[in-house]
Amino acid sequence: MPTEFLKKQGRNPKKKNPRGRSSSRPRSLKNHIETLPPEVLLKILSFLDASSLYSIGYVNKQLHELANNNALWYRLYVRECTKQKLKAKLGDEVADRLTLATIHEKPKGHWKRLLFKKMVGFNQSKWISQLKVVSPYTGLPKQTVHVLRSLGVTWELTVTDAYGHQRTFKHSHTFFSECSLNLTWIGLGTIQYLWIKSVQLHSVVPLTLDRGAASCRPAWRSLIFEVDMSKYNWRFFGSCMLVRARHCVSFPGLVMGIWRDNEDVVFVKANLHLHKLVEKCLLGSITVPYSMPEHKPLFDDVDPEYGLHGYKVHIELHDMTKLIMSGQFSGLFCRREDIKDNYVVLEAISREKRSQHTAFADKFSLKWRSEGLEGSVEHCCVMSVTVLDESQTPFWCICSPVPIMLSRGLDSRDYDYRGESYVIRYRSPEGKISLDLIWMEELGQYFLVMFNIYLPVTKINRYFGKRY
Repeated sequence: MPTEFLKKQGRNPKKKNPRGRSSSRPRSLKNHIETLPPEVLLKILSFLDASSLYSIGYVNKQLHELANNNALWYRLYVRECTKQKLKAKLGDEVADRLTLATIHEKPKGHWKRLLFKKMVGFNQSKWISQLKVVSPYTGLPKQTVHVLRSLGVTWELTVTDAYGHQRTFKHSHTFFSECSLNLTWIGLGTIQYLWIKSVQLHSVVPLTLDRGAASCRPAWRSLIFEVDMSKYNWRFFGSCMLVRARHCVSFPGLVMGIWRDNEDVVFVKANLHLHKLVEKCLLGSITVPYSMPEHKPLFDDVDPEYGLHGYKVHIELHDMTKLIMSGQFSGLFCRREDIKDNYVVLEAISREKRSQHTAFADKFSLKWRSEGLEGSVEHCCVMSVTVLDESQTPFWCICSPVPIMLSRGLDSRDYDYRGESYVIRYRSPEGKISLDLIWMEELGQYFLVMFNIYLPVTKINRYFGKRY
C-alpha cells in the first residue's frame, strides 16, 4: 500500500498490523490511572477502606506516595475510633477541629501508624489482665501462649544480602516450652551464609480493621531483633555429617544451619524467652524493638544483705520439638563473704548433696530438617533459664543453644557414679551458668550433679541500689 495513501487515511506507515508484528501499545493496556491528576486520585482513594488503601500502596510508586497521605489516614483513624466508641481525647489527636494544615504537619505516614497502633492496643486492657496471673512454677504469666495465639501472631524472617536485596520468609514451625518459644524456618532457597549482610526477626499481628480478604489485611509488625553480620561474631556449637550449626554471640537464640559442602543456609532457628514477649510483639515498631521500662531500685537500709537472697531459678533443657528436663530451685542465696571474682554465686544443686541430684533419660540433640533431608546435631540442646529475685520478678532471662561437652577433668568417682562426665557452660555479660552431668550407660540416664548461677556484682548493685 503506498505511503501517500496511508498518510491521507491518517495512519502511520511505520506501524504494523496490531494482530501481527505490532510496535504500538494496544489501547486496552494503557495505564489511564497514571494520567489522572493527583487530586482526582486522592478523591478516589478516599472511598477505600483501610485494608484496600494499605494494599493499593504496593501497586507502584505513585500510588504508594498517595496512599500514605495523612488526610486519608486521619479520616480512617477518626472513623475507627468512633466505631469502637473510643473517647476522643486531645492527647489522642482525634478532635474534629484539627485543620488540614495541622493534619499534614505530621510526618508522612503518622496517622497510618497511629491507626495501626491503636488497633493493636485496642484490647490492651484485656491482654494486660490476662497476663496478671503468674505461674508459681516458672514465675511468668500463665496466659502468655494463649494471648499470642489469640492475637494470631506470626513470625517473619528478613534476610538482606550483600547487594541490598531482601527476602522475607514466614516461619515453618513453632514449639512452645514452659518459658520459651522456638521458631524454625526452612526452604530458604540458595542463600549463602557468607553473603548475608543482616537478619531481622519481626512479629506480625494481623489487624481486623474491616472484613476484607485475609490476604489484603494490614498487620502490625514489631522488630524483635536485628543482627548485622559484620558487627557480631558467630560461634560454632555443633555439627553432623551434613550440617554445621552456628549461633550469634550477641543474640544467642539465633541459630543457622549451614551445608558443609557449599555454605548454603539449610535452616534458621530462633529461640525467644517468653518474658515480655507479648509486649515486644505489640508495643514495638517495624524499625525499633520494644525496650523494657527503666528499673528503679527500691532502697532498703534494714536488710544488710538485700539483693543477695530470696532467688528462685527455673531451668529447661529442650530441643526444638520436646522438653528434655525442667526444674525449679528456690531459696537461693549468697553471703557477702562468699562473693567470688565479682560474681554472686547461687548454688542450685551441690556436688556434695546427693539428694539434690536430678536424673533424666533423654539424650541431647538438636533435630533439623530441610525440604528433602533431615538429621540431628548431637550433644547440644536449647537451655532456657529464668532467675527471679526476692519479689519473684524476672531478674535474668536467657534462651540459648548450648553444647554438651565431655569433661576430662571431672572425676565422677566423687559422686559414686560410674559414667562419663559432661559439662554445660554458658557465659554472657549478664551472667554465667555452669552444669555438670554424669551419663550412666547401664541406666540410660543423665544425672545433673551440679548447677550454679553466677550473677555479676555490678548487675546486683545497679538493680538493687547497693554497693557490694
